Amino acid sequence: MFRDLNDFLADLAQRGELARVSEPVDPDLEICAVTDRASKSPGGGPALLFERPAHHDIPVATNVFGSMSRICLALGVDSLDAIARDIEALTEPRAPSGLFDMIRMAPLLGRLADLMPKVVREAPCQEVVQRDGFSLDELPILRCWPEDGGRYITFPLVITKDPETGGRNIGTYRMQVFDGHTTAMHWQRHKGGAQHYRVAERSGRRLEVAVALSPEPILAYAATAPMPEGLDELLLAGLLARRRIELVKCVTVDLEVPASAHIVLEGYVDPGERRQEDPFGDIRHYPK
Repeated sequence: MFRDLNDFLADLAQRGELARVSEPVDPDLEICAVTDRASKSPGGGPALLFERPAHHDIPVATNVFGSMSRICLALGVDSLDAIARDIEALTEPRAPSGLFDMIRMAPLLGRLADLMPKVVREAPCQEVVQRDGFSLDELPILRCWPEDGGRYITFPLVITKDPETGGRNIGTYRMQVFDGHTTAMHWQRHKGGAQHYRVAERSGRRLEVAVALSPEPILAYAATAPMPEGLDELLLAGLLARRRIELVKCVTVDLEVPASAHIVLEGYVDPGERRQEDPFGDIRHYPK
């Protein structure tokens, strides 16, 4: 199982499923246009690695999970059917109806007990720490559609904790960049992050948030899985990876992030603050 995104991309390159783009391509519309064309190719097209995004030093990988074969590879299986039962047991739990059910569930429960995430002292994502002078403009954040209201972080792992219970949630919420230090946090009402924000807001407190970018591939699925309320997405990731997921403590907020992440953003959402997102260029509004 792949420990970070670089390992996964190296494996894809050996399999002939990674196309490297060495010419400068602009994160403003151009990268998304190339990706859109590639993803609509037969079989989903190759994963793409833009090695020199225009005006930036950080490479951009897209269409990484754009085919069924790459999804299975990221999850470490030959077929999604191989892990369907374990995923269902976690995402749609039910109380055992009898002795047979209890016996059937015992192996899974035993495995989960050994797969709780663990905190490590240091991680590559903290080799460079910028407290002052940093701007989101340094990151090659994409603008996908000509009519978009701005650039969007489209696949973040947004990490929050319930201010009362301490329960963790990891979700994938679109983040529109407003300026060099501020983004929208598009968590819909029924999402775990939104619930944590409501709890903090009721007591007049800001909610601390950490955003992990480009973590190990298994976490990309776990963060989007429909987990029941109160069940940690990292348990699912550990179950699928067959090992404990490593976390590292954040520098400025009281949260932990995947040690495998390439970039971590740390910040907060103030109580009562609302900002208008949009327009969204991929949604067309027609007159009634």
